[in-house]
Amino acid sequence: MKLEHVTAFPPEFASVYRAKGYWRDRPLIERYEESFQTYGDLTALKDDHESVTYAELAKRSEKLARVLADEGIRPRDRVVMQLPNTVAFVCLYLALQHIGAIPIMALPSHRYREVEQFVRLSGAVALASPATANDADFRDIFSRISAQEPSLRLHITLGEPDPPPSPRTQRTRLEDLLSAEPLRSAQDLAALRAQIDPEDPAVFQLSGGTTGIPKLIPRSHNDYAFNSELASSVVDIEPGDVLLDVLPLAHNLPLACPGLQGFLFNGATVALGTSTRPQDVFRRIESDGVTHMHVVPALLIKLINDEQAGQYDLSTVRVIQSGGQRLQPETRVRAEKVFGRAIVQENFGMAEGLLMFVRLDDPAEVRLETVGRPVCDDDEVRIVDENGNDVPDGTVGELWTRGPYTLRGYYNAPEHNKTAFSADGFYMSGDLMWKHPSGNYVVAGRKKDLINRGGEKISAEEVENLILTHPAVLNVACVPVDDAVLGERMCACVVLRPGTTLTLSELVSHLTEFELARHKLPESLRVYDSFPLSPVGKVSKKDLMADLRRALSRD
Repeated sequence: MKLEHVTAFPPEFASVYRAKGYWRDRPLIERYEESFQTYGDLTALKDDHESVTYAELAKRSEKLARVLADEGIRPRDRVVMQLPNTVAFVCLYLALQHIGAIPIMALPSHRYREVEQFVRLSGAVALASPATANDADFRDIFSRISAQEPSLRLHITLGEPDPPPSPRTQRTRLEDLLSAEPLRSAQDLAALRAQIDPEDPAVFQLSGGTTGIPKLIPRSHNDYAFNSELASSVVDIEPGDVLLDVLPLAHNLPLACPGLQGFLFNGATVALGTSTRPQDVFRRIESDGVTHMHVVPALLIKLINDEQAGQYDLSTVRVIQSGGQRLQPETRVRAEKVFGRAIVQENFGMAEGLLMFVRLDDPAEVRLETVGRPVCDDDEVRIVDENGNDVPDGTVGELWTRGPYTLRGYYNAPEHNKTAFSADGFYMSGDLMWKHPSGNYVVAGRKKDLINRGGEKISAEEVENLILTHPAVLNVACVPVDDAVLGERMCACVVLRPGTTLTLSELVSHLTEFELARHKLPESLRVYDSFPLSPVGKVSKKDLMADLRRALSRD
């Protein structure tokens, strides 16, 4: 019996993917175990405090899985993971894979509003998070959510000195779970693993959806292993290479494209960090002999413009993999000069599946102008007009796609799925692209109402709905404003009720009460008497954006 609320691949497509060897019908953890056995004595992970070999990682994660089973975690249980980039993160992720429990990859910036929906939508039984953050007490967040959602019963905290007991729920430290001796045996764990259906989700990624809080993206054991193997094949990974991961591991890129997952599949070392300060990044590159990096454009711009870059040896870096946002050609050229021998490899990817990579041997002009091409021969890509008709090469249209690692439906979102997928199963991405003469693709913008702040996709509609609850606001439109570092920042354009006033600080203070991720807060405010309208009577965000550009040029 399949997990409820997961849209299965049609049998005729699944049989093709199996016949071609894309799907191997085994739990994701078995692919990791191949690496554990092959590369046992090599270093698998480094963080700011410790280094572990493949053999040690295998032992720790298997032991933790048995301890989690003692805590009542079972196959198909959903667990919200909201942890920093540490060895402990990886141990927990792998332990859940051992059991067949499903991690939901929440971001460190998510707060009560997002986490509550993830729990409610998925029926999650556990939350793994820090005990506290700079602006949040996750113990309080857990208590409030568990009082509303009876499925949530276990809080696994990182860095809490002495968690107090709770009458209905249980709080325990991840550090204590890692050091505990399990009651269950290896045979007990094998019995749990035997229940894993490879077509079930191995992980839930999060969408950058336009209609509120992110949707859950089911990535199966079959397709997620294939996803990382494909990405690895075009990134030049060798045993002993070192990937620096300072972007949050919950993101699809640093986790699996090829990310942590693909580099561990290939005997490399993954150096984990939480600081994106240029000096800290440079120091890790020099000390760990980093060969590969994942970046978003905002981070790369910060690195190459830091005056201390020339004081470090960055020559070990061969590949700088950039995703999440279009990278300007000038930034690529400057980055390759600063790092010396690195190639900046842009990719266009989505947590929903499809991956496009510029190939390392593409001509220089193609690498500068495009975001790559699909990594699998059976990635089906269509560029279509507003009526769903294919457009000629070189013409801008919306990207539609389906394939062996692209979802067929968001989890537990039947109404949204009706508008996100075509009748024949193509995911209608909302991204605007055109096909380059080289066969690669070029991003031309987006159809969806999203603001891309440094690679984090923000739903304008979600923030607008919250702003409308302010008593001074009559109407609102959140639009992107160009930014040299982050790509885009959010401006809240508002029409106020007669006789009222509103400042940016007052608006941010109001929104903070909703406990949403801080990267979703507007960074500028502009007041209008009325909004420009489109021919069909909708607020014309295109005209608002043009007005903001004119205003910025005058300032």
